[in-house]
Amino acid sequence: MMKMRGFLVGLGGGAVGAALVVLVLVLVFNFGESTETVVQRAAETPAVYAPTTGDGQSPEQIYQGLSAGVVRVQSDFASSGTDLFGQPQGGQSLGTGFVVDDNGYILTNAHVVQDNGQKATGVTIVFNKGGGKTQQVKAEIMGVDTVSDVAVIKVDPSGVDLKPLPLGDSSAVQVGEPVVAIGNPLGYDFSITSGIVSAIGRNLREPNGQAIPNGIQTDAAINPGNSGGPLIDNAGRVIGINTMIASQSGGNQGLGFAVPINTAIRSLEQLKKGGTVQYAWLGVGLQTVTPEVAKAASLTTQSGALVTSVYPDSPAAKAGIKGGSKTVDVGGQQLPVGGDVITAADGRPIAGSDELVAFLSTKNPGDTVTITIERSGKTQDVTATLAARPANL
Repeated sequence: MMKMRGFLVGLGGGAVGAALVVLVLVLVFNFGESTETVVQRAAETPAVYAPTTGDGQSPEQIYQGLSAGVVRVQSDFASSGTDLFGQPQGGQSLGTGFVVDDNGYILTNAHVVQDNGQKATGVTIVFNKGGGKTQQVKAEIMGVDTVSDVAVIKVDPSGVDLKPLPLGDSSAVQVGEPVVAIGNPLGYDFSITSGIVSAIGRNLREPNGQAIPNGIQTDAAINPGNSGGPLIDNAGRVIGINTMIASQSGGNQGLGFAVPINTAIRSLEQLKKGGTVQYAWLGVGLQTVTPEVAKAASLTTQSGALVTSVYPDSPAAKAGIKGGSKTVDVGGQQLPVGGDVITAADGRPIAGSDELVAFLSTKNPGDTVTITIERSGKTQDVTATLAARPANL
């Protein structure tokens, strides 16, 4: 059997975090080589596919139209630790990806092609050619965005018949709408599962501590090997990249999460050029205001994002935003209080830290924003010019 390796990460966000006390989030990719024989045969795939409107399509129709654009991603690493004799040993991770254009660009997860900061030494892409046939080609890693867990890889477009998947708009996703996931769970190549969008606006926490706002939750079965694969709506458009599950066992329990495709597209455009992805940065530490926090901090507001700290020389510092000046005990934890409470950004209400993170994810370095703060019971607006997030944050 293929060996699996998981990383434990937290999930931010109030009631969501409370609901998952006994669960952990596990990035869904396989690590190691498989000796398992995969008996599944992929269906033939039409040469031309177009998304639909109206009542949408069945999972069968979506699979027939799109499975040729979903690929298996095999990444080789120079070292994945040591063997029983203390000697370095290599390793291979297994994930999923999907073609996004006719030039050979493929989207997948960063953690599929990068392990603990080490990029894969080689990447092989396996295409589904239908009728149980596959085609293997080498790929180049164009760029990795660990902040959003997105990576862009590229194959030579002259060597394979590419079937790009249509990209949708994740901001239009609705709870309850039907979705399918296509990928390579546990080494069973080109499998499809179906379900619905269980929730939107989830704040996903990566192993490096970065938060991915506006994550999509689904009950479509996702398991190790699905990482980097598409979450597709019933119109046949990709709305997210499957990245992790919440699980007690390490396997599917109906709690899968996807990076929103709008976030991935933002990374794609910058990584295709071989560069790094720039994110807007305000430079504050935050804590969501709850009734308990409001009482402990003697706040007049019952919601918002409490500024616990402000980075020196950051946009927040230059705008005059103030952080905590003392600490109080809240539920057995020390919380810096006395700072401003951010209640709106560009007129958009901010009920907690997740909302502010999501707002900033839509901005670019150099953008000017109006931040509404409450200080000592009084409301005022300040203007901040966002900077590029420092590389070490």
